[in-house]
Order: sequence, then C-alpha cells, then structure tokens
Amino acid sequence: MILYGVAALAFCLLVGMFVGDVLGVLVGVDANVGGVGFAMIMLVLATDWLRKRDLFPKPTEQGVLFWSSLYIPIVIAMASTQNVAEAVTGGPMAFLAGLSALLVGAALVPVLSRIGGRSEPLPEMAEEEKREA
Repeated sequence: MILYGVAALAFCLLVGMFVGDVLGVLVGVDANVGGVGFAMIMLVLATDWLRKRDLFPKPTEQGVLFWSSLYIPIVIAMASTQNVAEAVTGGPMAFLAGLSALLVGAALVPVLSRIGGRSEPLPEMAEEEKREA
C-alpha cells in the first residue's frame, strides 16, 4: 500500500512537470515554470479528495507523507538546474521577482499564523523521555 502513495506522488510529479513545461513554452521561456508546485498542489487536492471518500488507507498515506517531506529538497534541486547566472545578468527582473516573492511571503506570515486559532501546549516530558532526548 505504501507503493500506491509513491505511485500517486510520481503521477502528480509527472503531470505537474508536463504542465510546467507547457506553461514555459506558452510564456516563451526555455524552462519548466512551476512544475513541482503544480505537482504538489495536485497531490494535496488528490489526497484530500481520497481522504474525504475513505479511499486513502493509512499505509498509502504514509507513502505520500514520506515523499512529501522531501518537497523542499526537491524544489531546491530543481531550482539549481535553472540558469541563475544568465537570469541575473539578463536584467533586474529576476532580482525584482525574487525580492517581491520574498516580501509577499514575509508579509503573509502573520496572516497565516492566525489561521486555526490557539492550541493547547504540549504536556511536560517525563524523566525517561528527557534522558532519551
């Protein structure tokens, strides 16, 4: 069943990469534009849809969660394949786009932190747990 979770992630990644490549061609850029982001959005929507219909067994969920935790390294690896030097020397647009994304993300942190309300604090650790940590 864990294999089904990995298969779902692989399918979403392939479709997302295809969408990113098509979007790159439509925009006129010789690169994948947001393929991994599209894949992760599609994975979130698919897993939510399956969970609501009770079609998402726990082992399958574990397979998806394992690979989903690798999302950030995958994005960094994909970004490293882009031609950063040429983008920066091509003009200030790449710098401005990155800076604006950073500023918008930083501005949204307080807004997003208010979603969900306050939660109960974690209980104190037992002495055995403190020694193990």
